[in-house]
Amino acid sequence: MKIEVKNLQKQYGKTLALDDISFTLEEPKIYGLLGRNGAGKTTFMEILSGQILSSGGEIRIDGEKPFDNQRLTESICLIQEGNNFKRDLKLKQVLRIYAAFYPTWDNDLAFQLMEEYQLDANKKVKSLSKGMESALGIIVGLASKAPITIFDEPYIGLDAAARKKFYQILLEAYEDEKRTIIFSTHLIDEVSLLFEEILILEQGKLLLQADADQLRDKACAVTGPVHQVEQFIAGKEVIKKKKLAGMMTAYLYQNAEVAKETGLKVESIPIQDLMIYLTEAKKGA
Repeated sequence: MKIEVKNLQKQYGKTLALDDISFTLEEPKIYGLLGRNGAGKTTFMEILSGQILSSGGEIRIDGEKPFDNQRLTESICLIQEGNNFKRDLKLKQVLRIYAAFYPTWDNDLAFQLMEEYQLDANKKVKSLSKGMESALGIIVGLASKAPITIFDEPYIGLDAAARKKFYQILLEAYEDEKRTIIFSTHLIDEVSLLFEEILILEQGKLLLQADADQLRDKACAVTGPVHQVEQFIAGKEVIKKKKLAGMMTAYLYQNAEVAKETGLKVESIPIQDLMIYLTEAKKGA
């Protein structure tokens, strides 16, 4: 499903949560939606899923607006970091409700994942630990098989082993049946290799949209004597510079192989570090 975002704005009182952002998600991929707290990620996901209206601009999915649109609502599953389910429901009732709502629901997968995460279908949501409740959200998101599946910090309370299991299951489900998966997380280093395309928001603006593999190849850190680094980076797109004791490290968009030919020390920049440097500099890309 094609997602077109045009001049999207959302204002809460005097706060502009989304500030005139535009981009297009053309095809089923795993998208990483990154940014610091307050960047506007959750607001965007709530507008995309039809839960709230924008203050200006629009989102269209296959040419239609998602708000108050039953056909699109049945095609979008948003799992947030908490409060996804009514507290007094039993887990089996939760699964039954979502199975009735999503035409693409995979009941076999849902109960397979219930066993995988050792969840008792007869327990009530309010009796679950934070990690178990997160596991339930993951189960619903994956079993929905919604053409647009959105995970907003879905694993609060899960330990490292349980998170790793989630990533593996997510990738297997995606390879088995392609869909648009939008993944927002602060644990970027853990999951960044899953991303096929990356979007970074900062203070309601879109800083970057890029193919993940190209971004990994293109962004690098160059270190050496100040005058040599300054000479090398002249005219190039620099994200950030640091100087210490006559040495400089410059973070920039430059093919690493080309940079290595200069004799300077060259390292790739992890996606998490790149997001930090970009949002510190408040610079578009």
